[in-house]
Amino acid sequence: MYTVILFMAALTAGAIRILIKRPKGKAEFTGIFLLYMIFFSIGLGGLYAFMGHAFLADEVAREIGWPTGSPFQFEVAIANLAFGILGVLCVKIRGNFWAAVVTGYCIFLWGAAYGHFVQMQKGDTSPYNTGIFLYAGDIFIPLVIFVLMIIYYRLSAPSKELNEKPRN
Repeated sequence: MYTVILFMAALTAGAIRILIKRPKGKAEFTGIFLLYMIFFSIGLGGLYAFMGHAFLADEVAREIGWPTGSPFQFEVAIANLAFGILGVLCVKIRGNFWAAVVTGYCIFLWGAAYGHFVQMQKGDTSPYNTGIFLYAGDIFIPLVIFVLMIIYYRLSAPSKELNEKPRN
């Protein structure tokens, strides 16, 4: 559920930012929402997931349908920590850094979604393995962020005509 809350917080913060200071064009408009989604969903979401997997490991494992006490869960915690830090860094680091963070995040979560589907086929219908965590957190929200990133970079790309050298 926290994934949806953070996603809604990103939309709300982005809308407030746009109301306070109007963007100068479509690229800036898209970039504002993209940055807030990266910060909230990837950054804060990653840090929150890290805390769960690192400090409430047995409880989270039971909710996913995993055996408790697995050292593998700490590795998942560290992956979430890495994406959390990268997402927060996107506030200061711009350019192609955003693309790298979003792409890695999407690969991580879509891979997790695949794993959840495999586990569902084996009968694991645990709350953190199915439902809103799977469909919103692992599939839909990363897809929205990925599509928004593509739109942002296309809108931000300089026109080919402006970059072509004149022919003599």
